[in-house]
Amino acid sequence: MRIFQAMGSGASRSVRIWKGLLTVWLFLLMLVSLFALPLKTGLKSGLGNSMITEKLAEGINVEVFTDMGQTWSTVFSALVPGFFIVLLFGFLMNVFFTGGIFSTIRGSAGKFLISDFFRASARNFWSFLVISIMIGLIILGIAFIIIGIPLSMASQSITLSEAEVYLTGMIAVIVFCLLMPVILLVADYSRAWQASSERLACFKALGYGFSRTFKTLLKSYPLMIMLLLPQVLFGWLVLTILPDLRPSSGMGLFLLFVLTQLLFFMRLLLKAWRYASVTGLAEQNAGKTVQQQPEQAGLN
Repeated sequence: MRIFQAMGSGASRSVRIWKGLLTVWLFLLMLVSLFALPLKTGLKSGLGNSMITEKLAEGINVEVFTDMGQTWSTVFSALVPGFFIVLLFGFLMNVFFTGGIFSTIRGSAGKFLISDFFRASARNFWSFLVISIMIGLIILGIAFIIIGIPLSMASQSITLSEAEVYLTGMIAVIVFCLLMPVILLVADYSRAWQASSERLACFKALGYGFSRTFKTLLKSYPLMIMLLLPQVLFGWLVLTILPDLRPSSGMGLFLLFVLTQLLFFMRLLLKAWRYASVTGLAEQNAGKTVQQQPEQAGLN
C-alpha cells in the first residue's frame, strides 16, 4: 500500500538527516537560553537559590512570585518583550531550517551534508516564509469561521443553555481538528514542491499544494492522520510525565534537563518523519520525483 510505503520511506529519510535535526536542536536551545538565563538570574536575585529550591520543590508555588514584590515587576517588564522576541526569532529559525529539511529528505537528495543543508535553508527561506504566513492566515481564518463565529453566536443566544453552548464549542473544535490535516497537507506538499523546484515560486508552490492535496485526498488524509497521531500521543505523554518530575538536587535538575532535550529531539524527528512521508507520497503520486516541474509531471 502506498501509504505505508511512504511512511516507511519517510522514517528512513528522517533518520538519515539526524545531523541536520541535531543542528536545529542546538540552535533552538541557544535561542531559548537567551530567554531562560535572564529569567533564572532574575529569580535568583529576587528570592535566592535556597528559597527557590525550597518553594518550587513541590511544584509551581504562586508565593514564589508574590514574595518578590518590586523585583518581580522589574523582571516581568524586562522579560515580556524578550519573550516575544524569542517567539519571533523562533518562528523565523523554524522557517529557515524547514527549508533545509525538505530539501535533504527528497528521494534524489543523496548523501546528507551539513553544507547542503544550510545552503538549502538559505535558498528556500523567503519562499517558505511566505508559505508559512499564508498557511497561518488560512488556519486563523478557518478557526474564526468554524469556532469563533458559532461560539460567539451561541454564547449570545438567550435560548441556549450553558450545556448547549459548551456542546456547540466542542463540535466546532472537532470540525476544526478534522480540517487541520488538510491544511497541513497543503503546507507540506507546497514546501515539498518548492524545495525541489529550480526556481523560487511560493504562490505556484501553494497552488501545487492545494491541487495535490485534493487530487489525492483519499490517500493523503489517512497518511496525515497516522503521522499526527504519534505526535499528539507524544505531546500528551510529555505533558503528563514532566509536571510530576520535581528534582530537588543539582543532579536531578541536570537529568531532567537531559530528558527534556531528548524529548524535544524526538519531537523534531517525528516532524521530519511527517515531512519526509508526505514528500515520498508526492513522489509516488507523480510517478516521478517531486523534483520535476509540475508541467513535466503532467500536473498542470
